[in-house]
Amino acid sequence: MEFTIRPICLKDAPDINEIRRMSGVMENILGVPSETVSHSERFISNINENTHQFVAVTTDENGVEKAIGCAGLSVYASPRMRHSAGIGIMVHRAYQGMGVGQKLMEALLDMADNWLMLVRVELTVYTDNEKAIRLYEKMGFVREGVKRKAAIRRGQYADEYIMARIRDD
Repeated sequence: MEFTIRPICLKDAPDINEIRRMSGVMENILGVPSETVSHSERFISNINENTHQFVAVTTDENGVEKAIGCAGLSVYASPRMRHSAGIGIMVHRAYQGMGVGQKLMEALLDMADNWLMLVRVELTVYTDNEKAIRLYEKMGFVREGVKRKAAIRRGQYADEYIMARIRDD
């Protein structure tokens, strides 16, 4: 399957909304079933110079581009934390396990390392999301701790790992 990584744009909002509400994705991000396309449109419209958002896109048989994954890096605004950023990522359920997440992570880390010169990139991930944890560890992230009862998922509190990748060079 062929796909490309590019910066997000407003026309991606319907696809992003679909992914955010999708069973198998929504449980692992902070989305809720009632989110609307306008929520995604507002998010995209309000991206500022501290946020770098990418999408993975493929083209269907009719030549129509479709977003199949999304990842973002947000540099912290505090002057004392400008060396750090948080990241988030999601991939359409039908395209998981095909390298989409890895390519999105590579785009974020290229931005962090080669364009922003960040020292610390961090994320949180549910402790039972083994596929995501494997990807993050493959990309150089290490577990720093557990955030207990961090979020509600399927009517229960869920723990998250705090993970980070630190550049020492």
